[in-house]
Amino acid sequence: MIKIRDLQYFDAVAEHGHFGRAAEACFVSQPTLSGQIMKLEDQLGLALFERHRKKVMLTPAGEALLIRARQVLRSAEDFEDKARTLSDPLSGDMHLGLIPTVAPYLLPHIMAKLSAAMPNINFFLHENQTDVLLKQLDEGKLDVLILSWLDNMENVERYTLFDEPLVLASTVNHPLAQHDALTLKDLNGQWVLTLEDGHCLRDEALGYCFSAGAKEDSRFQATSLETLRYMVASGMGITLIPELAIKEGEHGLRYTHFEAPVPSREICLLVRPNYSRMECVRAMVSSIRSSMADYIK
Repeated sequence: MIKIRDLQYFDAVAEHGHFGRAAEACFVSQPTLSGQIMKLEDQLGLALFERHRKKVMLTPAGEALLIRARQVLRSAEDFEDKARTLSDPLSGDMHLGLIPTVAPYLLPHIMAKLSAAMPNINFFLHENQTDVLLKQLDEGKLDVLILSWLDNMENVERYTLFDEPLVLASTVNHPLAQHDALTLKDLNGQWVLTLEDGHCLRDEALGYCFSAGAKEDSRFQATSLETLRYMVASGMGITLIPELAIKEGEHGLRYTHFEAPVPSREICLLVRPNYSRMECVRAMVSSIRSSMADYIK
């Protein structure tokens, strides 16, 4: 009989590509993990891994069985979650994934109220780019995501939390900073600094900029909003910044809002279809919407 723990070891080695790191992740010794993998291979009559001096790779049989193993592990986790839900729907661990352009600016506004509303939930926060988070949600490694909605997202259920306006960041002496408010047409002919590939905010900002006749300044792409902010402050150009990321009183910087139609992004909470802990999801959505009502109109 194959045990769940053996499949967890199998999954860990496949993920880390190394027996030692997989053993650390599973909190067991390397000989223990290696021995269990060998027993599993003997039991199946198949080699799951190619073992090389510096790395471990899945065999074709291993690649095929890893998909099923992860399905079994997810089902086991769902079984445990359902049991916890029956005893106390608002208890247990909750793994929440957020994108870097949301996490540091949103969490200070929502976590205190979330923790008060759901005191028996242990929140684990994970920050990563959109594609990684969506993959981890699909694999069952994360319970919910909070990110900016893109039209190409599939196989998820979506709960809109709020629409966040984008504002223009520039130096105080930039010609556009002399306006009390802007329209998108004011961006026509401007060169705009952006984030690097992988950030959904990059795609959203460029969509608005291109439609307005602006161009991307590709001399340098930032890895974070903070880097982008410093680039603007140093006079390298202008950019669009989410409203929650505004830091008032920064020396030499000016944030200018847009008149309607206002460029914005939809911040939403995503879960897998048929997720077993919907009472937790509903409580989170309600709490976050309530928290953000005073900040985003």
